[in-house]
Amino acid sequence: MRGAPLAERVREQVRADAAELGAIGLATVLVGDDPASHVYVSRKHEAAVADGLHSFDRRLPGDVSQAELLAVLDELNGSDEVDGILVQLQLPAQIDEEVVLRAVEPIKDVDGFHPFNAGRLYAGHPTFVPATPLGIMALLEEHGIALEGARAVVVGRSTIVGKPIAHLLLGANATVTICHSRTRDLAAETRAADVLVVGIGKAGLITVDMVKDGAAVVDVGITRTETGLAGDVAPEVAERAAFLTPVPGGVGPMTIAMLLRNTIQAARYRRNLLAFP
Repeated sequence: MRGAPLAERVREQVRADAAELGAIGLATVLVGDDPASHVYVSRKHEAAVADGLHSFDRRLPGDVSQAELLAVLDELNGSDEVDGILVQLQLPAQIDEEVVLRAVEPIKDVDGFHPFNAGRLYAGHPTFVPATPLGIMALLEEHGIALEGARAVVVGRSTIVGKPIAHLLLGANATVTICHSRTRDLAAETRAADVLVVGIGKAGLITVDMVKDGAAVVDVGITRTETGLAGDVAPEVAERAAFLTPVPGGVGPMTIAMLLRNTIQAARYRRNLLAFP
């Protein structure tokens, strides 16, 4: 299940929508000097500009105070040039992450992390949903993976991937199990999965003997090793699974595409072309 072809189609629609709506702004806020985070944010900006959006890049020092960070968010919330706001995680220890995520206006929360938007997803009436889970669902649909009545297992319970994808799978009428570091027999759970989504960040965690014949496997994890980038799922799983996302090139391109699509949605909400709850 390669992500790039579908991501390009999503972004083609983003470009068309951006041309129609005009002057759509995406702002990112990055705190600190983590090299990987700088790369991620830069890629998001490059994609936004390439697809016709205006990009606002706020990079703050690692020792910034919470008050200073909240002031930046207040400015972006009030700007008519900005339709979507993304705060790159993780934040430094002196910053209360929950307070910061609540400070983003829900109508501009293109990451879907604000309690309002997370609650809408929990209630089964999603507004903004985190981009990676949205990309996973789009990939499953693209490849005709039947979800209704299927046994879906999610490995990882993060608020960025694990919990939201579990709610989306439930919404598609799958029977969902969430596994995590305290799961007693992980292999027994994963072997039962028709659809397996793994997002832990531990290279090679899922081996071929842990996967059901004919399963659809989505590998969200990515770890830099001595031999290059590796996913949470061992490559040999391709011998048993019917579908497997590659790492890199699977979920990654879809994440950026869905973030941009969320920004288009935010622009429609802010222009009263869609009703925001």
